[in-house]
Amino acid sequence: MGYTYLLGGTKHFGWYEPGTSMWSFGTAMKRMEDELAARLALPAGARVLDAGCGTGAVACALAARAGLTVTGMDILDWNLETARKRAATGGVSDRTDFHLGDYHTLPFPDESFDGVYTMETLVHAADPATVLKEFNRVLRPGGRLVHFEYSHLPRNAMGEPAWAALEEVCRLAAMPAWMEFEDGVLDDLVSASGFAGVTTEDVTERMTPMVHAFYVLGVLPYFVGRMIGKVEKTVNAMSGVEMYRHRAAWSYTITTATKPE
Repeated sequence: MGYTYLLGGTKHFGWYEPGTSMWSFGTAMKRMEDELAARLALPAGARVLDAGCGTGAVACALAARAGLTVTGMDILDWNLETARKRAATGGVSDRTDFHLGDYHTLPFPDESFDGVYTMETLVHAADPATVLKEFNRVLRPGGRLVHFEYSHLPRNAMGEPAWAALEEVCRLAAMPAWMEFEDGVLDDLVSASGFAGVTTEDVTERMTPMVHAFYVLGVLPYFVGRMIGKVEKTVNAMSGVEMYRHRAAWSYTITTATKPE
């Protein structure tokens, strides 16, 4: 309900400029999508893989505003139905296509894409190293890799309450890779997968206002979920509340890299 009625079906955080209201969800999410397009830095018509496309909001945005040709892939078939409807409504069906599949084993030939990205979806990987090798395989030489993802402090620097909250969020939201992504680990995995020019930007402050808004909205349903023993039914409220409470323990980063020529 939150994704549908608050975020229009989009499932990623927004980019907030200083002084922007934390409630300006739509504008902030469009800015985040534009930041992704800027990091990909590909010309109109370039073919890009959206790995974990969800309901296709980001894929359609890149097709419409950056002129990219986007292939989305997701493991949930009902997401793809929504993505195709979104593309048709937005007039970008000719520049998007959507496939059912698992990014651990991509169903695409070698060197199929000019760019690959994840928008808060690599944290769901069971084996991120395998996923990154697949991304390298399907990228053309010179192709761009971009990840908008979370990381966290080492456990011994977090404190037990923050660590327990992270474990619970990752368990209920199926994000095993986030447990693995201590600060700097994703950079090392990307480099080990054969990519060059790996850089990471910490842009946590740009999206924290949305986390704050989710905290305000989520406190009551999260409390109720705990009271009745149904926390799993309020996982998004829980995530917003616990992420904001322990915001010093985690980061939101943009990692970019290039497949060598």
